[in-house]
Amino acid sequence: MYTCGERNSYSKTDTDATFMRMKEDAMKNGQLKPAYNLQHGVDAEYITWLTIGPQPTDTTTLIPFLRSMEDNLNFKYLKIVTDAGYESEENYSFIETNNQIAFIKPSNYEISKTRKYKNDISRIENMSYDSENDFFICQNSKKLKAEGRIFRKSKTGYKSEKTIYVCEDCSNCMYKSKCIKGNNSKIPLEERTKKLETSKKFNRQRKEDLERIITDEGCMLRMNRSIQAEGSFAQIKHDMNFRRFMCRGQKNVLAESILLAIAHNITKLHNKIQSNRTGKHLFELNKTA
Repeated sequence: MYTCGERNSYSKTDTDATFMRMKEDAMKNGQLKPAYNLQHGVDAEYITWLTIGPQPTDTTTLIPFLRSMEDNLNFKYLKIVTDAGYESEENYSFIETNNQIAFIKPSNYEISKTRKYKNDISRIENMSYDSENDFFICQNSKKLKAEGRIFRKSKTGYKSEKTIYVCEDCSNCMYKSKCIKGNNSKIPLEERTKKLETSKKFNRQRKEDLERIITDEGCMLRMNRSIQAEGSFAQIKHDMNFRRFMCRGQKNVLAESILLAIAHNITKLHNKIQSNRTGKHLFELNKTA
């Protein structure tokens, strides 16, 4: 337990490594392998900061990454651009209090465009909301009023305030089977009432973030994140043919990652000099007519 700490697992051959699901799964069975979660901060195609951690998902890596970068660099980035794997109320709140601007792709961004999502009457996003009186209106024109509040605590200790909304009358509703989900309930569908649990703070943060990322600036920043951040890993894994750390222990793996980042930056500088792009920080967004 002392070796494992707050992790769920560790490797016998490298006690600092944690078992994670890998993208490269030859057997297609979700096999777990000892690994580290490597995070790159990229600016103008150069890796400006990196961290190594035991977190199996990216969500909980953002705040430690930003704190580490701020503690060691003599400046602070204003705009934080990430993919959907980093979205959470805790991350939004940290960026807000740190006087930074989030350009985080919402986790439901792609699926929210589908017809199935838009026609799902059970989702709170597809209900009308009265902000003055604080209630939602369902497909059957019934009100879902706020009945109480609860607090949810994440693994990192962050407390999120959730508001519970309950429908005023679900009896004899023709949309009940489509609106109330969850077939494992012991209560018959006829006796059940629609309940929703949502965070007003997170909804506000996601709405403001969505408005930013669909602007021309937001689209350009997200496009450059895909090219530059993902490209840094692609160059190390594909061009350098580096697929596995040669060292053991978090400090040694971190040192190895820094050496790889330096090699990546030197190669990138050489390529930018050769192509006369040394003063270019972002790729332009191609606008179609």
